[in-house]
Amino acid sequence: MTESIQVNRLDLLDRKILNEIQWFFPLIDRPFLDIAKRYNISEIDVMKRISYMKGNGIIRQINAIFDTRKLGYKSALIAFAVKPEKLTSVANEINKHPGVSHNYERNHEFNMWFTLAIPPGSDMKIILDKMSSLDGVIKYRLLPTLKMYKIGVKLDMVNEDSVNPKPTDKIKELNPEKIHLSDSDKDFIRELQKDLEIIPEPFRKSACKLNITTNDLFEKAKKFEKVGIMRRYAAILRHRDAGFTANGMIVWKVPNDIIDDIGYKLASFSQVSHCYRRPTYPDWEFNLFSMIHARSIESAEKIAKEISDIIKINTYKILFSSREFKKERVKYFE
Repeated sequence: MTESIQVNRLDLLDRKILNEIQWFFPLIDRPFLDIAKRYNISEIDVMKRISYMKGNGIIRQINAIFDTRKLGYKSALIAFAVKPEKLTSVANEINKHPGVSHNYERNHEFNMWFTLAIPPGSDMKIILDKMSSLDGVIKYRLLPTLKMYKIGVKLDMVNEDSVNPKPTDKIKELNPEKIHLSDSDKDFIRELQKDLEIIPEPFRKSACKLNITTNDLFEKAKKFEKVGIMRRYAAILRHRDAGFTANGMIVWKVPNDIIDDIGYKLASFSQVSHCYRRPTYPDWEFNLFSMIHARSIESAEKIAKEISDIIKINTYKILFSSREFKKERVKYFE
Protein backbone atom coordinates (compact mmCIF):
# COMPACT_ATOMS: atom_id res chain seq x y z
CA MET A 1 0.00 0.00 0.00
CA THR A 2 1.30 3.44 -0.86
CA GLU A 3 0.46 7.00 0.03
CA SER A 4 -2.36 8.64 -1.88
CA ILE A 5 -1.60 11.03 -4.74
CA GLN A 6 -3.04 13.91 -2.69
CA VAL A 7 -0.58 13.31 0.16
CA ASN A 8 2.34 13.25 -2.24
CA ARG A 9 1.32 16.72 -3.42
CA LEU A 10 1.65 18.21 0.07
CA ASP A 11 4.78 20.15 0.86
CA LEU A 12 6.57 20.11 4.22
CA LEU A 13 4.68 23.18 5.44
CA ASP A 14 1.31 21.54 4.68
CA ARG A 15 2.42 18.53 6.72
CA LYS A 16 3.61 20.68 9.63
CA ILE A 17 0.28 22.52 9.69
CA LEU A 18 -1.57 19.19 9.68
CA ASN A 19 0.50 17.97 12.63
CA GLU A 20 -0.31 21.12 14.57
CA ILE A 21 -4.04 21.42 13.96
CA GLN A 22 -4.71 17.77 14.80
CA TRP A 23 -3.98 18.59 18.42
CA PHE A 24 -3.74 22.33 19.04
CA PHE A 25 -6.21 24.22 16.88
CA PRO A 26 -6.27 27.84 18.16
CA LEU A 27 -9.53 28.78 19.90
CA ILE A 28 -9.28 32.50 19.16
CA ASP A 29 -11.02 35.00 16.86
CA ARG A 30 -8.47 34.69 14.03
CA PRO A 31 -7.11 31.12 14.29
CA PHE A 32 -5.69 31.03 10.77
CA LEU A 33 -3.82 34.28 11.33
CA ASP A 34 -2.35 32.79 14.51
CA ILE A 35 -1.10 29.75 12.55
CA ALA A 36 0.21 32.02 9.77
CA LYS A 37 2.36 34.03 12.20
CA ARG A 38 4.10 30.90 13.45
CA TYR A 39 5.08 29.88 9.92
CA ASN A 40 5.79 33.39 8.59
CA ILE A 41 3.16 33.17 5.84
CA SER A 42 -0.11 35.00 5.21
CA GLU A 43 -3.48 34.20 6.73
CA ILE A 44 -4.88 33.70 3.21
CA ASP A 45 -2.14 31.17 2.45
CA VAL A 46 -3.00 29.15 5.56
CA MET A 47 -6.69 29.20 4.66
CA LYS A 48 -5.95 28.13 1.09
CA ARG A 49 -3.76 25.26 2.27
CA ILE A 50 -6.33 24.00 4.78
CA SER A 51 -9.17 24.41 2.26
CA TYR A 52 -7.17 22.39 -0.27
CA MET A 53 -6.54 19.61 2.25
CA LYS A 54 -10.23 19.53 3.15
CA GLY A 55 -11.22 19.55 -0.51
CA ASN A 56 -9.02 16.59 -1.42
CA GLY A 57 -10.24 14.55 1.54
CA ILE A 58 -7.16 14.54 3.80
CA ILE A 59 -8.91 16.64 6.46
CA ARG A 60 -12.28 15.09 7.27
CA GLN A 61 -13.47 17.98 9.44
CA ILE A 62 -12.41 20.51 12.07
CA ASN A 63 -14.59 20.55 15.17
CA ALA A 64 -14.86 19.91 18.90
CA ILE A 65 -14.35 16.31 20.00
CA PHE A 66 -16.52 15.44 23.00
CA ASP A 67 -16.34 12.64 25.53
CA THR A 68 -19.33 10.37 24.89
CA ARG A 69 -19.65 9.15 28.48
CA LYS A 70 -19.36 12.63 29.97
CA LEU A 71 -22.43 13.58 27.93
CA GLY A 72 -24.44 10.76 29.48
CA TYR A 73 -24.34 8.57 26.38
CA LYS A 74 -23.66 4.82 26.55
CA SER A 75 -21.20 3.46 24.02
CA ALA A 76 -19.58 0.16 23.13
CA LEU A 77 -17.52 -1.58 20.50
CA ILE A 78 -19.50 -4.35 18.80
CA ALA A 79 -18.00 -7.35 16.99
CA PHE A 80 -20.24 -9.07 14.43
CA ALA A 81 -19.54 -12.35 12.67
CA VAL A 82 -21.30 -12.01 9.31
CA LYS A 83 -21.49 -14.29 6.29
CA PRO A 84 -19.00 -12.73 3.83
CA GLU A 85 -21.56 -12.43 1.03
CA LYS A 86 -23.88 -10.49 3.36
CA LEU A 87 -21.30 -8.06 4.78
CA THR A 88 -22.21 -5.09 2.58
CA SER A 89 -25.96 -5.40 3.04
CA VAL A 90 -25.65 -5.85 6.84
CA ALA A 91 -23.25 -2.88 7.05
CA ASN A 92 -25.65 -0.69 5.08
CA GLU A 93 -28.47 -1.46 7.51
CA ILE A 94 -26.34 -0.98 10.63
CA ASN A 95 -24.95 2.31 9.32
CA LYS A 96 -28.46 3.78 9.24
CA HIS A 97 -28.36 4.08 13.03
CA PRO A 98 -27.17 7.63 13.91
CA GLY A 99 -25.17 6.28 16.87
CA VAL A 100 -22.95 4.14 14.63
CA SER A 101 -19.86 6.25 14.03
CA HIS A 102 -17.14 3.81 12.93
CA ASN A 103 -17.73 0.58 11.04
CA TYR A 104 -14.98 -1.55 9.51
CA GLU A 105 -14.44 -4.93 7.96
CA ARG A 106 -11.50 -6.63 9.72
CA ASN A 107 -9.53 -9.80 9.03
CA HIS A 108 -11.07 -12.19 11.58
CA GLU A 109 -13.98 -14.56 12.19
CA PHE A 110 -15.61 -11.49 13.74
CA ASN A 111 -15.36 -9.57 10.49
CA MET A 112 -17.45 -6.47 11.20
CA TRP A 113 -16.51 -4.04 13.97
CA PHE A 114 -18.50 -0.93 14.77
CA THR A 115 -18.96 1.54 17.60
CA LEU A 116 -22.43 2.34 18.85
CA ALA A 117 -23.34 5.31 21.04
CA ILE A 118 -26.86 5.80 22.37
CA PRO A 119 -28.38 8.75 24.25
CA PRO A 120 -29.62 8.59 27.86
CA GLY A 121 -32.77 6.51 28.19
CA SER A 122 -32.08 4.24 25.19
CA ASP A 123 -31.69 0.46 25.54
CA MET A 124 -28.61 -0.94 23.78
CA LYS A 125 -29.80 -4.55 24.04
CA ILE A 126 -33.00 -3.80 22.10
CA ILE A 127 -31.00 -2.08 19.36
CA LEU A 128 -28.43 -4.90 19.13
CA ASP A 129 -31.10 -7.61 19.14
CA LYS A 130 -32.65 -5.93 16.11
CA MET A 131 -29.28 -5.51 14.36
CA SER A 132 -28.23 -9.10 15.08
CA SER A 133 -31.47 -10.41 13.53
CA LEU A 134 -30.39 -9.11 10.10
CA ASP A 135 -29.97 -11.77 7.42
CA GLY A 136 -26.35 -12.96 7.41
CA VAL A 137 -25.42 -12.20 11.03
CA ILE A 138 -24.07 -15.35 12.71
CA LYS A 139 -23.30 -13.97 16.20
CA TYR A 140 -22.06 -10.88 17.94
CA ARG A 141 -20.09 -9.86 21.01
CA LEU A 142 -20.70 -6.72 23.06
CA LEU A 143 -17.35 -5.15 24.06
CA PRO A 144 -17.93 -2.08 26.23
CA THR A 145 -15.03 -0.13 27.71
CA LEU A 146 -14.24 -1.46 31.19
CA LYS A 147 -11.34 0.96 31.56
CA MET A 148 -9.96 3.61 29.24
CA TYR A 149 -6.21 4.19 29.28
CA LYS A 150 -5.86 6.48 26.27
CA ILE A 151 -7.85 8.06 23.46
CA GLY A 152 -6.66 10.51 20.83
CA VAL A 153 -5.44 10.02 17.27
CA LYS A 154 -2.53 12.09 16.03
CA LEU A 155 -1.08 11.05 12.70
CA ASP A 156 2.51 12.20 12.28
CA MET A 157 2.53 13.73 8.80
CA VAL A 158 6.19 14.82 8.94
CA ASN A 159 8.18 11.81 10.16
CA GLU A 160 8.29 8.26 8.86
CA ASP A 161 6.83 5.39 10.91
CA SER A 162 9.06 4.91 13.94
CA VAL A 163 11.32 1.87 13.74
CA ASN A 164 11.93 1.85 17.50
CA PRO A 165 8.72 2.69 19.37
CA LYS A 166 9.39 4.06 22.85
CA PRO A 167 6.94 4.70 25.74
CA THR A 168 7.39 8.47 25.88
CA ASP A 169 3.84 9.90 25.98
CA LYS A 170 2.58 11.39 29.24
CA ILE A 171 -0.74 9.80 30.14
CA LYS A 172 -3.61 12.09 31.07
CA GLU A 173 -5.79 10.96 33.95
CA LEU A 174 -9.23 10.20 32.49
CA ASN A 175 -12.22 10.89 34.71
CA PRO A 176 -15.36 8.96 33.59
CA GLU A 177 -17.71 10.85 35.93
CA LYS A 178 -20.83 12.19 34.18
CA ILE A 179 -21.66 15.88 34.44
CA HIS A 180 -25.12 17.47 34.42
CA LEU A 181 -25.63 19.46 31.24
CA SER A 182 -28.07 22.35 30.94
CA ASP A 183 -30.05 23.13 27.78
CA SER A 184 -27.58 25.92 26.97
CA ASP A 185 -24.70 23.44 27.39
CA LYS A 186 -26.38 21.15 24.87
CA ASP A 187 -26.85 24.07 22.45
CA PHE A 188 -23.15 24.80 22.82
CA ILE A 189 -22.23 21.17 22.08
CA ARG A 190 -24.52 21.09 19.03
CA GLU A 191 -22.82 24.20 17.67
CA LEU A 192 -19.19 23.27 18.32
CA GLN A 193 -19.54 19.77 16.87
CA LYS A 194 -20.22 21.32 13.44
CA ASP A 195 -17.44 21.39 10.86
CA LEU A 196 -15.52 24.68 11.00
CA GLU A 197 -15.89 27.08 8.08
CA ILE A 198 -12.60 28.24 6.59
CA ILE A 199 -13.08 32.01 6.91
CA PRO A 200 -11.03 34.61 8.83
CA GLU A 201 -13.32 34.66 11.90
CA PRO A 202 -14.97 31.23 11.86
CA PHE A 203 -16.27 31.24 15.45
CA ARG A 204 -18.27 34.47 15.15
CA LYS A 205 -21.34 32.82 13.57
CA SER A 206 -21.48 30.18 16.31
CA ALA A 207 -21.21 32.81 19.02
CA CYS A 208 -24.04 34.81 17.42
CA LYS A 209 -26.28 31.73 17.22
CA LEU A 210 -25.61 31.04 20.90
CA ASN A 211 -26.18 34.71 21.75
CA ILE A 212 -22.79 35.01 23.44
CA THR A 213 -19.49 36.73 22.59
CA THR A 214 -16.61 34.83 21.02
CA ASN A 215 -14.67 35.33 24.26
CA ASP A 216 -17.53 33.62 26.13
CA LEU A 217 -17.41 30.80 23.61
CA PHE A 218 -13.65 30.29 24.04
CA GLU A 219 -13.90 30.42 27.84
CA LYS A 220 -16.68 27.83 27.86
CA ALA A 221 -14.69 25.59 25.49
CA LYS A 222 -11.67 25.81 27.82
CA LYS A 223 -13.86 24.98 30.81
CA PHE A 224 -15.39 22.00 28.99
CA GLU A 225 -11.89 20.79 28.12
CA LYS A 226 -10.69 21.18 31.70
CA VAL A 227 -13.51 19.04 33.14
CA GLY A 228 -13.23 16.50 30.30
CA ILE A 229 -16.51 17.16 28.47
CA MET A 230 -14.50 18.24 25.43
CA ARG A 231 -11.35 16.30 24.66
CA ARG A 232 -10.01 18.93 22.30
CA TYR A 233 -10.89 21.12 19.33
CA ALA A 234 -9.00 19.76 16.35
CA ALA A 235 -8.74 18.67 12.75
CA ILE A 236 -9.69 15.05 12.10
CA LEU A 237 -7.86 13.40 9.20
CA ARG A 238 -8.98 10.58 6.95
CA HIS A 239 -6.35 7.97 7.74
CA ARG A 240 -6.11 6.38 4.32
CA ASP A 241 -6.17 9.66 2.41
CA ALA A 242 -3.47 10.93 4.77
CA GLY A 243 -1.26 7.98 3.78
CA PHE A 244 -1.89 5.78 6.85
CA THR A 245 -3.29 2.78 5.04
CA ALA A 246 -2.64 0.19 7.78
CA ASN A 247 -5.32 0.69 10.42
CA GLY A 248 -4.45 -2.00 12.97
CA MET A 249 -6.41 -2.95 16.05
CA ILE A 250 -3.97 -4.88 18.24
CA VAL A 251 -5.78 -7.08 20.74
CA TRP A 252 -3.78 -8.51 23.65
CA LYS A 253 -4.35 -11.35 26.13
CA VAL A 254 -3.06 -9.97 29.42
CA PRO A 255 -3.24 -11.55 32.92
CA ASN A 256 -5.84 -9.66 34.94
CA ASP A 257 -3.46 -8.95 37.82
CA ILE A 258 -1.17 -6.85 35.59
CA ILE A 259 -3.66 -5.46 33.06
CA ASP A 260 -3.64 -1.91 34.47
CA ASP A 261 0.16 -1.80 34.43
CA ILE A 262 0.27 -3.05 30.83
CA GLY A 263 -2.61 -0.78 29.79
CA TYR A 264 -0.84 2.36 30.98
CA LYS A 265 2.43 1.15 29.48
CA LEU A 266 0.76 0.61 26.09
CA ALA A 267 -0.89 4.02 26.33
CA SER A 268 2.50 5.67 26.75
CA PHE A 269 3.58 4.72 23.20
CA SER A 270 2.98 7.59 20.80
CA GLN A 271 2.14 5.06 18.07
CA VAL A 272 -0.87 3.90 20.14
CA SER A 273 -3.87 6.20 19.67
CA HIS A 274 -6.48 4.28 21.69
CA CYS A 275 -6.12 1.81 24.55
CA TYR A 276 -9.01 0.12 26.41
CA ARG A 277 -9.75 -2.82 28.65
CA ARG A 278 -12.74 -4.84 27.42
CA PRO A 279 -14.54 -8.06 28.49
CA THR A 280 -13.67 -11.55 27.27
CA TYR A 281 -15.86 -14.46 26.08
CA PRO A 282 -15.25 -18.18 25.51
CA ASP A 283 -14.67 -17.40 21.81
CA TRP A 284 -12.82 -14.11 22.47
CA GLU A 285 -9.82 -14.25 24.81
CA PHE A 286 -8.38 -10.77 24.30
CA ASN A 287 -8.98 -8.22 27.07
CA LEU A 288 -6.80 -5.25 26.08
CA PHE A 289 -7.32 -3.30 22.84
CA SER A 290 -4.96 -0.79 21.26
CA MET A 291 -5.04 1.03 17.93
CA ILE A 292 -2.08 1.91 15.74
CA HIS A 293 -2.02 3.67 12.37
CA ALA A 294 0.92 3.02 10.06
CA ARG A 295 1.80 3.61 6.42
CA SER A 296 2.02 -0.10 5.59
CA ILE A 297 0.99 -3.45 7.04
CA GLU A 298 4.66 -4.41 7.31
CA SER A 299 5.40 -1.31 9.34
CA ALA A 300 2.41 -1.92 11.64
CA GLU A 301 3.47 -5.52 12.22
CA LYS A 302 6.99 -4.39 13.07
CA ILE A 303 5.69 -1.76 15.53
CA ALA A 304 3.43 -4.37 17.19
CA LYS A 305 6.30 -6.87 17.54
CA GLU A 306 8.61 -4.27 19.06
CA ILE A 307 5.92 -3.11 21.51
CA SER A 308 5.23 -6.76 22.40
CA ASP A 309 8.92 -7.30 23.20
CA ILE A 310 8.95 -4.22 25.45
CA ILE A 311 5.75 -4.97 27.41
CA LYS A 312 6.52 -8.72 27.42
CA ILE A 313 3.06 -9.81 26.25
CA ASN A 314 3.31 -12.35 23.42
CA THR A 315 -0.32 -13.37 22.93
CA TYR A 316 -1.79 -10.82 20.56
CA LYS A 317 -3.38 -10.38 17.13
CA ILE A 318 -3.52 -7.44 14.73
CA LEU A 319 -6.91 -7.02 13.11
CA PHE A 320 -6.41 -4.81 10.08
CA SER A 321 -9.33 -2.96 8.53
CA SER A 322 -9.76 -4.00 4.91
CA ARG A 323 -12.85 -1.87 4.26
CA GLU A 324 -14.35 1.23 5.82
CA PHE A 325 -18.14 1.04 5.86
CA LYS A 326 -18.68 4.23 7.85
CA LYS A 327 -16.66 6.81 9.73
CA GLU A 328 -18.14 10.00 11.10
CA ARG A 329 -18.62 11.76 14.42
CA VAL A 330 -21.72 11.03 16.48
CA LYS A 331 -23.96 14.12 16.42
CA TYR A 332 -24.87 14.62 20.04
CA PHE A 333 -28.28 15.90 21.18
CA GLU A 334 -29.69 15.98 17.66
